Amino acid sequence: MAPWPEVEKPETNNYIGDSSKQNQNMAGKEGENHKGNVASLGNKGEIQPAFSTVALIDETRPEEEDPWALPELQDTGVKWSELDRKGKIIRVLYGIGKFIMLLGLLYMFVCSLDVLSSAFQLVGGKAAGDIFKDDSVLSNPVAGLVIGVLVTVMVQSSSTSSSIIVSMVSSTLLTVRAAIPIIMGANIGTSVTNTIVALMQAGDRNEFRRAFAGATIHDFFNWLAVFALLPIEVITGYLYHLTNVIVESFHLESGEDAPELLKVITDPFTKLIIELDKSVINAIATNDESAKNKSLVKIWCVTETNVTLQNVTIPSSENCTSPDFCWTEGNVTWTLKNITETEYISKCQHIFANSDLPDLAIGLILLALSLLVLCSCLIMIVKLLNSVLKGQVASVIKKTINTDFPFPFTWLAGYLAMLAGAGMTFVVQSSSVFTSAITPLVGIGVISIERSYPLTLGANIGTTTTAILAALASPGSTLKYSLQIALCHFFFNVSGIILFYPIPYTRLPIRMCKTLGNITAQYRWFAIFYLLLCFFLLPLFVFALSLAGWAVLLGVCLPLFALFIAVVVINVMQKRRPHSLPEKLQNWDFLPLWMHSLEPWDNIIMSSLAFCGKHCCGFCKCCKVNAEQEGAKDKQLKTMEVYENTMAMADEERGGRRAPAVACVDKTGTNNTAL
Repeated sequence: MAPWPEVEKPETNNYIGDSSKQNQNMAGKEGENHKGNVASLGNKGEIQPAFSTVALIDETRPEEEDPWALPELQDTGVKWSELDRKGKIIRVLYGIGKFIMLLGLLYMFVCSLDVLSSAFQLVGGKAAGDIFKDDSVLSNPVAGLVIGVLVTVMVQSSSTSSSIIVSMVSSTLLTVRAAIPIIMGANIGTSVTNTIVALMQAGDRNEFRRAFAGATIHDFFNWLAVFALLPIEVITGYLYHLTNVIVESFHLESGEDAPELLKVITDPFTKLIIELDKSVINAIATNDESAKNKSLVKIWCVTETNVTLQNVTIPSSENCTSPDFCWTEGNVTWTLKNITETEYISKCQHIFANSDLPDLAIGLILLALSLLVLCSCLIMIVKLLNSVLKGQVASVIKKTINTDFPFPFTWLAGYLAMLAGAGMTFVVQSSSVFTSAITPLVGIGVISIERSYPLTLGANIGTTTTAILAALASPGSTLKYSLQIALCHFFFNVSGIILFYPIPYTRLPIRMCKTLGNITAQYRWFAIFYLLLCFFLLPLFVFALSLAGWAVLLGVCLPLFALFIAVVVINVMQKRRPHSLPEKLQNWDFLPLWMHSLEPWDNIIMSSLAFCGKHCCGFCKCCKVNAEQEGAKDKQLKTMEVYENTMAMADEERGGRRAPAVACVDKTGTNNTAL
C-alpha cells in the first residue's frame, strides 16, 4: 500500500502542466460531486482523506544524481548589482578579510604538517634507524620495499628516508641497486599524509567520498607502479643501469645548497616549536653506537668545531701513527694526535630546548598538538572555501581547472595539469603539502577526480626534481650516490606515468579510487581500516616474514597473492561476462555473508560504538543533541507539506507516537522523502 492515496494518471497529467485549468476543473467538480460525497460519507461513517500533491511531486521526481558529479556551489547572498555603495564596500572588505584568513590558515596548515613530521621522527626515528641496520634483510627487495614504506610513514618525510639511504650508500653499508626498492617504498609511504587529511572531511558523506577518492588516487598509482616495475627492476636492473650511465657521463662537482622556498617562510615559526638533529638517525643507520644515547632534540643551534694537535698518551708504542711522532717518558708513551673539540656558543630558542622530557614524550605531545591544529585548520579552510567559492567565482575556477581543450587537443589538458602539479610541488618543495592542499578542493567539488589524477602525478615528478637539486648540492663524497638515487626516484615515477596515464583505458587508479570512495562513503570506518592495513599492518606482516628468510616469505606470500589475483579476475568477470564462469562462481552467495559483504562487520562495529556510547556521558549528550536536531528537522519538513485534511496530519502524528520503532526502521532503511 502506498504511503499516500493514489491519483488517477490522466488527471495528474492534465493538472501538472496548467495550474489554472486544474483550479477550474476542481471548482466544477466540487459543485457536482458535493451531494454524492456527503451521502457517501454518511453511509460509510468516516472521513475520506484528501488527495495530496506529494504524489504528483513523486511522479515527476528526477532520476538519482551521480555522486561523482561536481556540485553547483550557488551563491545564496544578495547579488552585486542589488547592493548599494556601502554594501559593496563591506563585501569587498569581507572578501579581502577572507583571503587574508585563508592565507593564514594555509600557513598554519603547512606548519602543522612540518611539526607533525618532527613528531613522528621523535616517536619512531630511532626505530627507523634500527630498521636500516639489518643488511641481510635489506638485500631482499620485497623487504626493502616494505621497509621504505614503514620508515617513511614513521618519519612522515620521503626526503628524510632518502637522506638516510644516501648516507648508508656512501658509507658502503648498502649498494645502490639494493636501495632502489627502498626508494619505491618511500614513494608509497609519502602518500599517507593526504590520506590522513581526507579523514577530516568525514562529516559530509558526498564530500568524504570525493576527498578520500582524491587522496587515495595517489596511493593506488604508487602501489600499481611498484607491482609493475619492481619485478622488472629485480630481473633487469634497468633503473640502476640507466641512472649509472647518466651519472658516469657527467663530470659532477658539488654545488651550492638547493633553494628552500617554503622553508624560508615556515622555519621562523616551526623553529620556535621544535628543532631536530637529523644526523642522529643517519648515525644510527650507519651503525654508530654512540648515537643511540643521543637525543634527536637539538639543544645547541650555534656551535664551533676546532681541530687542534695535542699530546696524548697511548697504551703502547705499537699504537703510534708514526715513529717520528711518538716518545716515551718513563712508563708512559706519548704521541701527537688531532683532537676535535666542539664549542657550544648559543642554545636554540624552541620551547623544548631546556626540557628534561624524553624524546618519546616530546614526540607524543607534538603529535597531539599538530594533529589538533591540522584538523582545525583543515575544517576552517573547507568552511572558508565553501563560503568563498560560490557563484561566478566557483564557475570560473571550475572551468579553468577542469575544462578540456577542443577535439584534436583534448589530451593536452591533462599534461598541462601535470606540469602545473610539478611546478607547484617544486615551489612548496613537498608533494605531501601539495596533495594535502588539493584534497579539500576535491572534496568540496572544485577539482574533479579526473583532473586531480594528473595533478598528483605532477606532484610525484615535482618532488623528485627537488631531490635532484638537493643531490647536486651534496658534498663530494656523497654526490654521485645521492644523485643516482634521486634519478632512480625520478625515472621510477616517469615509468609509472607511462604505464598508467597516456592511454585512458590504463588509468586504473581513477576507477579504483572511486570504488574505494563509494565503500568509505557507505561504511566510514573502512577508511581507517584501509589506512591501517595498507600503511602499517601489511608492511609489518611482510617485514616479519622477511626476517624468517626467503623460503617463508615466498611460501606465505605467493599463495596469498595468487588468491588475491584470482578474486580480482573473478570479480571483473562477474560484472562483464558472468556467463563465462561456472554457475557457482557467477556470484559469491555460496560463501558466508561476512566473507563477501561489509554489512555484518558494519553491524558489529556500530553495535560496539552504541554499547560504548551508553557508558559514555559525553557520547550520550552528543547523541541526544543529534536526536533533537533530527527531530526539529523532521518537524520543519512536516510544516512544509500540504494537507487538505487536518485529521490526516493528526492521525500521522498519533501513529508516529504509537510506533516509534517503525519510524526508526524506515529512517535507517530506504530513503523515502516526502518532498
